[in-house]
Amino acid sequence: MVTSSHETAHRIFQDRPELLPPVFDLLGVPLPTKAEIDVISPDTTEIRPLERRVDTVLRVKVPDGNGFLLAIEAQGRRDRAKASSWTYYLGYLRAKYDMPALLLVVCQDRPTARWAAGPFRTGYGDWSALTLHPLVLGPGNVPVITDPDTAAKNLAMTAFSALTHSTQPEAPAILEVLAKALGTADKTSFRYYSEIMEIGLSQTPVRDNWRKLMKNGSYFPGRGTLVEETFLEGQAVAKANAVVSVLKTRGIDVDSEALERIKGCTDTDTLDRWLTLAVTTPRAADLFESEAAA
Repeated sequence: MVTSSHETAHRIFQDRPELLPPVFDLLGVPLPTKAEIDVISPDTTEIRPLERRVDTVLRVKVPDGNGFLLAIEAQGRRDRAKASSWTYYLGYLRAKYDMPALLLVVCQDRPTARWAAGPFRTGYGDWSALTLHPLVLGPGNVPVITDPDTAAKNLAMTAFSALTHSTQPEAPAILEVLAKALGTADKTSFRYYSEIMEIGLSQTPVRDNWRKLMKNGSYFPGRGTLVEETFLEGQAVAKANAVVSVLKTRGIDVDSEALERIKGCTDTDTLDRWLTLAVTTPRAADLFESEAAA
């Protein structure tokens, strides 16, 4: 069964390829410098109706031309069928693209990670025709990042650390430093990481921890951090929608000018006043007249 945590465990490599160099260092397989990384089709089907699909496939190009393919699989439990599937994936990719291929398996618990490391033999009796040795990432070799400076410098690795350790006791501490780091990150990074963590943690006990960190806007309150800005923006949008809803429910006409002004307001105190008035006012325009008088 494909789950949200399964998807984010491999999808983050597609979205944030800068995660690969530190990950390969952890695995003891240094990535060539100046490598370029492309996402290619994960479909390894040859003949329908049997469909075979790798979670993520990346093509790593290096300056000297000797690149390789990286198949990435998220694995949540032991599965005897995976040995043959993984062997097939690598054989197919090697034949189709005429490039060396590696398999990286991402796990969120130690027993599964130990099993996924193999080796997995294909052969008969004592004779091994093929032996598969996956690269494996899991709680045993992915660092627990709880240092704020480290988190701020490497959001991708910190997010991956949080996803990998999401079922471990260290998870809340990792999420806290990640939230603090996002409080001073650019808006694009903030939105990406807050969303992928929300999705990736959806079936874990620490999802509520993450939601509280994102909603309370507590990091450096009043200093204009992105966590706080996003929290307040969400409040303003909800209150503006409530004002419009109350007016329309009462049959009050809300013309385009009034709608634009209400939706464009980001001051939550003003919106609170308008919401109170919306219950009794005979015209939408009276909201703004009362505001001018105030």
